[in-house]
Amino acid sequence: MGLWGPIPTKQELSEIRQSEATEVISADGELLGKYYRFDRQSVAYEDFPDHLIHALIATEDSRFYDHNGIDGQSLMRVFFKTILLQDAASGGGSTISQQLAKNLYGRRDLGKTGMVVTKFREAIIARRIEKIYSKEDILTLYLNTVPFSDNTYGIESASHKFFNSSTSNLSIEQAATLVGTLKASNYFNPRLHPERSLGRRNVVINQMMRYKYLDPDIAEDANQTPLQLNLQYYDHDRGLATHFREELRRELTKILDTLKNEKGKPYNLYNDGLKIYTTIDYQMQSYAETAMKAHISKLQQAFEDSWGNQAPWLVNTTLVKNEIKKLPIYIQMLDKGFKEEAIYDSLRFKRDMKLFDWDSIQTVKASSIDSLVHYMKLLNTGMLSLDPQTGAIKTWIGGIDYGANQFDHVSQSRRQVGSTFKPIVYTAALENGFDACSHFSMEAVTYPGDYTPENASKPENDDPYLNYSMKYALSNSVNTIAVKVLMETGIEKVIEQAEKMGISATLPEVSSLALGTAELSVIELAKAFTPYTNNGYVSAPFFITRIETKDGKVIAKFSPDITKELSFSNDTRHLMIDMMQATVNKGTASRIRSTYKLNNDIAGKTGTTQDNRDAWFVAVTPKLTTVVWVGNDLNIPFRNTGLGQGANAALPMFATFYSSLNSDSKYNKITRAKFETVPSHLIAQTQCEETVRDNFLKRLFTNPNKPNNYKDKKKRKGFFSIFKSKDKD
Repeated sequence: MGLWGPIPTKQELSEIRQSEATEVISADGELLGKYYRFDRQSVAYEDFPDHLIHALIATEDSRFYDHNGIDGQSLMRVFFKTILLQDAASGGGSTISQQLAKNLYGRRDLGKTGMVVTKFREAIIARRIEKIYSKEDILTLYLNTVPFSDNTYGIESASHKFFNSSTSNLSIEQAATLVGTLKASNYFNPRLHPERSLGRRNVVINQMMRYKYLDPDIAEDANQTPLQLNLQYYDHDRGLATHFREELRRELTKILDTLKNEKGKPYNLYNDGLKIYTTIDYQMQSYAETAMKAHISKLQQAFEDSWGNQAPWLVNTTLVKNEIKKLPIYIQMLDKGFKEEAIYDSLRFKRDMKLFDWDSIQTVKASSIDSLVHYMKLLNTGMLSLDPQTGAIKTWIGGIDYGANQFDHVSQSRRQVGSTFKPIVYTAALENGFDACSHFSMEAVTYPGDYTPENASKPENDDPYLNYSMKYALSNSVNTIAVKVLMETGIEKVIEQAEKMGISATLPEVSSLALGTAELSVIELAKAFTPYTNNGYVSAPFFITRIETKDGKVIAKFSPDITKELSFSNDTRHLMIDMMQATVNKGTASRIRSTYKLNNDIAGKTGTTQDNRDAWFVAVTPKLTTVVWVGNDLNIPFRNTGLGQGANAALPMFATFYSSLNSDSKYNKITRAKFETVPSHLIAQTQCEETVRDNFLKRLFTNPNKPNNYKDKKKRKGFFSIFKSKDKD
């Protein structure tokens, strides 16, 4: 009569629809992650192995095939032992059908009469379920809705989480382990309580033997098998590509708002069981994250050791106080009228706290200020790899750990790019009439605003009358020449070239632009380098290929977005690849060859910003473009260039990652790809002399010790050009 709440009708029961998690699928078909309110995926009855069904029935409802939803014998046991004798160990007496009713419709707190009323209510629902559904349908509904450990709903989700396996591939031991948790999902959680879980698993195996589902010999072998978990995490803080999955979630929220289901309503990311197919390569992502962890963990230690007791997070009280004042708890207490000293006293209180550490998540006694200082010193990173021909993103590392820092250093962070901007400058120069064999002096020049760029290091043969080729200047990252190339090409033309290569950020119209004072994101910089290996066309980065409903209906498809306008000529493309190959072969990125022994076709550019605050490396290969950034979010610099330069702080991440690809034959098409042969009419420009020396007359009229002013230099340029010799002497 509804005195204790409504009971679902047969019509409602026949339309059961449970919320299902949306799955994120990698390009190579692996489950990358999920979005859910309840972690649940549906699986068909045909995919249940027999031993899973046998384990469930033997343990939870041995007379399942004989009753109509209510087991009279079990109910009598419950009535006499559980209710009258208060024997909590006598069991619940619910059939699988009654448990399904509980899973679907939950239980309400009804006071002292609650258990009796609840059992009657579930019995009625169970009877109705049995009249509507077959036994196979009931088992399917049950296994797809029952809660397992760790807030995991449904057998498929539990199989993936605890054993990295689909339901159909569960072994006897694995199936018994999961069924065993149903008695008390937290108490028998195999992750938290492996010994309890093992004991309970063996109880399930013995029940299977008791009811003739297992031969004694097989049961004995199964009982002797150790509990072996293969834990997979699909929550936002853990697992593979965590920052990417959050970026994907933000993008999907916008996309799904534009798509309507059969009822005319937007699809729900958390309830509708969608399948999101992405461009991310699961194995490549795994290699990239392994390389990142190996490199940054060592670099972090070197970073801290280099500062020692003089570390800014230890001695710069102004820096620390400014960060304290940004803490939400500080702002809240200040708004409530607490005085600053009282707030500081509160923030100094030590308690058990989890802190990210490269070895593990450490639980330590620490205060809020201790925690702040700990995270202030951490280096962070952004790394992206994409297919330059399509723009399909293959790997995405947005930071060192999502739980420690949710800020995405691929898409959200904008940092000065340093010398990685120089290839754009040189590209603009070639496009505007410069010959690749053009030579420039390393002499310092003062530009408007009293800006005088300097080189990080001087060549061994420090001759003020030597002029260096563009190829040498780029491969060795000579600052003074880069600025000269920019100024002689024209700042406006360089900015125009950058825009043609896909850069949409506002660029500063200053001479220091040549040295990378522009602030760009990792993803925008990666986009700008795609034309070099895509016949001069820009490929827009993308990471979703299609979206399907749980029934396999495609509701959205995405394809490469490639510009129709050439960024630069084919000749320029060949010459720039040759120059950037020189960077790797014998320039600032040569440790790719000497230290990491990579013999692949690789072009690239290192980058280090002022005061060693940002380290960059861009790797260009025929089939993969990779950008790496490393730095500190508070702009705490590396203490010296040897440690903080792009070749040391960023390049090793790519080199280690690419070494893993080399070792995996699956990626031969990428790693064994070759750059195109330079056309014959350009060979001379790839083989020009690295240096040419000013002839006698120019040396006679030039004082190398006198600083040059850019305006004066422009006036003298025409006159001295007649004195330039291409002979070494």
